[in-house]
Amino acid sequence: MPVVKVIELVGASSEGWEQAVQAALDDASKTIKNIESIDITNLSAVVEGGKIVEWHADTRIAFRIEEKLRDEHHKHHEEHESTHI
Repeated sequence: MPVVKVIELVGASSEGWEQAVQAALDDASKTIKNIESIDITNLSAVVEGGKIVEWHADTRIAFRIEEKLRDEHHKHHEEHESTHI
């Protein structure tokens, strides 16, 4: 059974909200594999002199945990618990 983890990231762009979302996804993709979805939870912008100068996108990125990593984490957790009995 796959396990999915969700992280929250804020993407920023000087071009627009779509680019801000893509920036968050690009950053996550540098270190995370198996990304399955991205939810945009909030959009905001920085305004200077009556003009938007930076767009922000708060995102939730979901990715599948690889079975090998999940098993290693579970084993480590069990070992940690057994040393504290």
